Amino acid sequence: MIQNLFRKQKKYATIPSPQVKKDIPEGLMRKCPDCGSIIVTKELEKNLKVCKKCQYHFPMTAPERIASLIDEERFFELDADLSSKDPLSFPNYSAKLASDREKTNMNEAIVTGEGTVGGHPCIIGVMDSRFRMGSMGSVVGEKIARAANRASMKRYPFILFSASGGARMQEGVLSLMQMAKTSAALERMHRNRVLFVSVLTNPTTGGVSASFSSLGDINLAEPKALIGFAGRRVIEQTVRQKLPDDFQTAEFLLKNGQLDKVVPRCEMRQTLIRVLDLHTVGGSLD
Repeated sequence: MIQNLFRKQKKYATIPSPQVKKDIPEGLMRKCPDCGSIIVTKELEKNLKVCKKCQYHFPMTAPERIASLIDEERFFELDADLSSKDPLSFPNYSAKLASDREKTNMNEAIVTGEGTVGGHPCIIGVMDSRFRMGSMGSVVGEKIARAANRASMKRYPFILFSASGGARMQEGVLSLMQMAKTSAALERMHRNRVLFVSVLTNPTTGGVSASFSSLGDINLAEPKALIGFAGRRVIEQTVRQKLPDDFQTAEFLLKNGQLDKVVPRCEMRQTLIRVLDLHTVGGSLD
């Protein structure tokens, strides 16, 4: 009996039964891709989807972003009925659009509307990377152009959050044309001295970064956001040089003068309110 007290006990692994696995709610926890921390989903959402340990910014949906910025119940969506067609009869494009509409409950990769931020009436646009990776098709360009024209007409500041993989290849040249159309609409805003604030989030690349997202009177970005036109490897092969480790990050762009400020998500609303307070009188540039 005494020998049994000092005998090494075998360790057994406990395997949860299928029933126990079913009882654990799906999506209860999230793992931070940057530091590896396990985070309770509800706690993550309370912190605006920012990891408390390493400050990694998880992607936000357009509705979540709008809710974090506007004054309570002060947002009215515009052009919600616009949706993309398949002008080039691109293989499986229509099916993929239908799938994204069902998955996101959105008609397109951007939500535009009117709202108030800190009491300031604004036109707001928010791109959503869940829908075709936020790619810019003809409807995305049209909604941005309409929003800019409305801001110009009503003399409201226009705040646009970009999150995109670039132009939408399934629409070919029609997608590329949106770069010129949106830029022209923003130029009309500039001539009318109406404020345009562009906020670049992770990622903002391709034709979007080369057009409207870089044309703000004030350009802001979230920390560590990937911002650039071509991919890192393509650029290195072209220039035949090793690029800095922080190349195409928000911090790199700030250091080299392309951004005005890198703003953590928890400070974004107050930063925008401060910008609107300083730069707008009735919606026009001071």
